Amino acid sequence: MSKREYLLMQGISKSYDGTQALRGVTFSADLGEVHAIVGENGAGKSTLIKVLSGAVRHDAGQILIDGRPVSLDSPLHAHQAGIRAVYQEFSLVPHLTVTENILLGRMPYGKFRGWVDWAAAHRRAQAILDELGFTGIDVRTPVSQLSVSHQQMVEIAKAVAERPRILILDEPSAVLSQEELKRLFTLMRQLKSASTLILYISHRLNEVFEIADRITVLKDGEIVGTVRPQDTDEGQLIKMMVGRTLGEFYPKRETKTGGELLAVRGLSREGVFTDITFSLAHGEIVGLFGLVGSGRTQVARSIYGAELPDAGEIRLQGKIVRLRSPREALQSGIALLTEDRKRDGLVLGCSIRDNIGLATLPQVTRWGFLNMRQMDARVQRQVQELAIRPPQIQRLVRQLSGGNQQKVALAKWLLTQAKVLILDEPTRGVDVATKVDIYRIMSDLADKGVGILLISSELPEILGMSDRVLVMREGRLVGEFSRVQASEERLLACAAGLLQ
Repeated sequence: MSKREYLLMQGISKSYDGTQALRGVTFSADLGEVHAIVGENGAGKSTLIKVLSGAVRHDAGQILIDGRPVSLDSPLHAHQAGIRAVYQEFSLVPHLTVTENILLGRMPYGKFRGWVDWAAAHRRAQAILDELGFTGIDVRTPVSQLSVSHQQMVEIAKAVAERPRILILDEPSAVLSQEELKRLFTLMRQLKSASTLILYISHRLNEVFEIADRITVLKDGEIVGTVRPQDTDEGQLIKMMVGRTLGEFYPKRETKTGGELLAVRGLSREGVFTDITFSLAHGEIVGLFGLVGSGRTQVARSIYGAELPDAGEIRLQGKIVRLRSPREALQSGIALLTEDRKRDGLVLGCSIRDNIGLATLPQVTRWGFLNMRQMDARVQRQVQELAIRPPQIQRLVRQLSGGNQQKVALAKWLLTQAKVLILDEPTRGVDVATKVDIYRIMSDLADKGVGILLISSELPEILGMSDRVLVMREGRLVGEFSRVQASEERLLACAAGLLQ
């Protein structure tokens, strides 16, 4: 008889509006292990963990913890069962301090009832962060003033502080630097040694192979299989996830660049970046790499008119352009896909149609009236070309998987027919198949003469897609490499200031 595992989810099914998200899933995991769950967007990963954390009720099946059936009808019931979840979408209260968020509902009181002992509370919150190895965070600061990576650390600290038996981490590394990721993995190994069960959801397979003891693959709401990292490799895992061989991950294409399209000269913004100078040709993909805080995103936003530089000039097809707003940038033919689609790129409460059509409303408006038939036709073409699922353009964007949300954000800018497309972390938090789709779209655009500035923290992506790579460090451009010269080691060394 096989050993009974601490967690057993048996025959779990769940459907949304007639769409089957989980189909009789049976999944088990034990204390003292890191169990990774992988799969394409829409495979059912998020639904499975939401069922376990009490955020979503399943339609059929049962959940057993330590051999006993449990009813997880709400997050409170899940908490009482020793389950904590850290989702991609933060659950922090922005206007409250780090201390208040970590100790929410567990604040220490002073001598008088109802009076918080703030000194003790701050000491306790700081001790929790120190114990977890999360440094550089002022516990008295409102979380809205923290960087996204520090907010992620606070979210994790809040969950771990309650000593859960089961900890769910949903794409926790998406906003972390390499150094912060190392701290997270150190923490996960400590928790594992203390007999915590960690369920780790990630699209980054290299991380999964580094940290997981077992890997379960979901596809179309069903479990394809569970494997150990030492018994498989990334290629086999990808085939399990997508049901087909991907072949070459990055599309093969001949670089056929035209004349200079975009020229940035001496662009500077005090305290952020200095003397940024580079060019981009028609049909060229230029990668922009740098460590967190290097200033990559700020340069992109300045080119797009979202943040005004203090000095320098931008030329588009040889003519100086003064871009004082994103509207002026769009009118000049420059578009920016932002790194945070949910904060800056999409209106989650609106439909696919409204989001994709937003940037090109003037093109389908006459005498103040929208031509809805024309708008619907344009949007529907984008939905088909980018294989957005589900294809119903009336569907709310918040109901889509992360990969399909990213495709909607990209489709919006493709409709503008921009000459220069700036892509800031275009594949962050999306599945393997969606990445391949986005790479294909980029390649097709470059073949049509569009100039692409690709900003990414994923070195394989930068190396696989770029004709040239620029490297930033501390607000300055410190290196330029051709496709032949570039390697992971050289780019990292340059970004860290180790390459002369």
